[in-house]
Amino acid sequence: MQIGIVGLGRMGGNIARRLLAHGHNVVAYDHDPSAAGKIARASAAKDLAGLARSLTKPRTLWLMLPAGQVTDAAVMALRDLLEADDVIIDGGNTFYKDDIRRARSLSERSIHYLDVGTSGGVWGLERGYCMMIGGPSEVVARLDPIFAALAPGAGSIERTPGRGGRDPRVEKGYLYAGPVGAGHFVKMVHNGIEYGLMQAYAEGFDILRQKASSELPEAERYDLDLPDIAEVWRRGSVISSWLLDLAASALADSPTLSEFEGTVEDSGEGRWTINAAIEEAVSVPVLSSALYARFRSRVPHTFGERLLSALRNKFGGHVETGVRTVGNKSR
Repeated sequence: MQIGIVGLGRMGGNIARRLLAHGHNVVAYDHDPSAAGKIARASAAKDLAGLARSLTKPRTLWLMLPAGQVTDAAVMALRDLLEADDVIIDGGNTFYKDDIRRARSLSERSIHYLDVGTSGGVWGLERGYCMMIGGPSEVVARLDPIFAALAPGAGSIERTPGRGGRDPRVEKGYLYAGPVGAGHFVKMVHNGIEYGLMQAYAEGFDILRQKASSELPEAERYDLDLPDIAEVWRRGSVISSWLLDLAASALADSPTLSEFEGTVEDSGEGRWTINAAIEEAVSVPVLSSALYARFRSRVPHTFGERLLSALRNKFGGHVETGVRTVGNKSR
């Protein structure tokens, strides 16, 4: 099939490469004119108008752009360039309510809109992408060759007992979730869970690392090898996962992780997941805590933490590291 790709960053470029490797025809556009030239066998368009002209009707365009205003602008520009039965796919991490708004606008011109939550990161070219798809079911069916090419396939994962008669696409790594917005809603919650899993690994390894701290009495210390612990947990433990695989790789490369400052951004999905939980009155303490931990990582110490330290010093004489107390006053 022929498809236009808009946005050739870390994931967009590899999506184009994977489609090309599976025999699809890719016409690509990126604001960086040199980006398309780095993808072998992809045709390059100079702008969105040129991209639209290069595609055979009914046209399919996959957007892989930052969520929010950038994607909004691209969708609205394409709205004026496309015609009835053309399809716009948003494969980025968009807020699902934005999908609903965009689809409503595009429907006025009979242009279809699909939201595809896409997981796989920079490894997707090799491993394939797990996709969660929202939009008209008949359009999704029409574009199945695209999704099948991008998906990882069944691979060597054993079948889950009792799945007989269910949608076979799911076992290949892509899911039709429902109407517009459903795909990104599922991906939003997926990323919220990812925050929690990552935070759990981070906290667990922090405990292990602190057990070797010189501040502990020598009899209570263990000289634990974190790369080896991560590696053994990968092999048969109940907490094995791809994220643990990545943690083991990172620790093997750099056991102290000294090149990282520890500042952790959030790209929006964690916040949206918490907001959805509030709207639905669902308790999500782990996911909330993981999001707040990311906020905390961006500042050395908050004013609130400084006040906590001051209060402990005032009422109990507890001395913060680096603070010397004289009587009731700290200096």
